[in-house]
Amino acid sequence: MTSLLAEEDDDCVKKATLYSAMAVCLLVGFLGGIIYSSLHQAPHTAVHERQNPVAQAPSADSADSSQRAAMIVSLEKQAALHPADGELWVKLGNAYFDTNQAVKAIGAYTKYLALQPDNAGVLTDLGVMYRRAGQPDKAIECFDKATAIDPLNVQARFNKGIVLMFDKDDKAAAIKEWEAIVKQNPAAMAAGGKTVAQILKEVKAGKK
Repeated sequence: MTSLLAEEDDDCVKKATLYSAMAVCLLVGFLGGIIYSSLHQAPHTAVHERQNPVAQAPSADSADSSQRAAMIVSLEKQAALHPADGELWVKLGNAYFDTNQAVKAIGAYTKYLALQPDNAGVLTDLGVMYRRAGQPDKAIECFDKATAIDPLNVQARFNKGIVLMFDKDDKAAAIKEWEAIVKQNPAAMAAGGKTVAQILKEVKAGKK
């Protein structure tokens, strides 16, 4: 009897570990997906020229941090002097994105989109910032707008699924989003080298 209970406990631990691993995989996909949208869905804007696509905290190296801070200050001054220059706003938004300043990134991206509202990549990045700022409904709204502009935008729809699953606690709706991606493009890739179809299969297998 004791042995059976031990086996059951061990099985529960394994399942918990599996669910945790899946969550990490999906969250990594969420972050990676946003960058993909920015780089590949706005080929004629400053978004395409983004030099540091990985969202990360400022470097611990003081020189690097100072350089980043100086760059942001410079962009802020330029954007204030030339508020109609959308390229400056998106560069500033990207700088805030890369230094995890979600609220400021939202402001910069919003000003860019007021000038050029049909950029699906920027809308997708804006959605990430809203999610990071604790506003999942606004994030979903941005992802929906991006998908409406570009129906082939895999990342916006994939990211919407992430928000639905982890922030809205609606796994069924998330699965529906990812099923739509797979139906549209069975070979669609998420971050980490996995296809959306593979991730969908893992999520379904983890359903209670």
